[in-house]
Amino acid sequence: MFCRQCGKEMNDNQAICLNCGVKTGEGNAFCANCGNAVDPNAAVCLSCGVAIKKAGGDLAGKDKITMALICFFLGGLGIHNFMMGETKKGILRIVLTCCFYLGSILALIDFIKILTDKYVVDPDKFF
Repeated sequence: MFCRQCGKEMNDNQAICLNCGVKTGEGNAFCANCGNAVDPNAAVCLSCGVAIKKAGGDLAGKDKITMALICFFLGGLGIHNFMMGETKKGILRIVLTCCFYLGSILALIDFIKILTDKYVVDPDKFF
C-alpha cells in the first residue's frame, strides 16, 4: 500500500503516513496500489488499472457547502438525495415527509454527516 498524498510505501496496518502525516486513504495525488502519480480527478490509475477510491465526503462531485445548504432547507423533500443520484432515498424522503413528517429528522442527520464529511453517497441504499 502507498500513501495517496506523498506516494511513499506504507504498512497495511498504518493509520497515518509516517512521511507526510496524512491519514490512510486520504489524498489524491498518488495511487494507493502502485504508488505512481495520478490525476486528482481520475477514476482509474493509468499505471496499474486499479479504481481510485474517492475520499470520504465526495458527495457525487457536488460542493460540500452547497449540498449542506440544500440539505438543511430542502432535505425533508429529499432534494439533496436526488442531486447526488440517490433516487431511492429521495423518493423515500418524500413519502416519509408526507405521511409521517420524518423526512426532516433524517435530513438533519444527513446535514450533520455532510458537514463532518461522514456522508457516503450510495444510490443502492434506502437509508
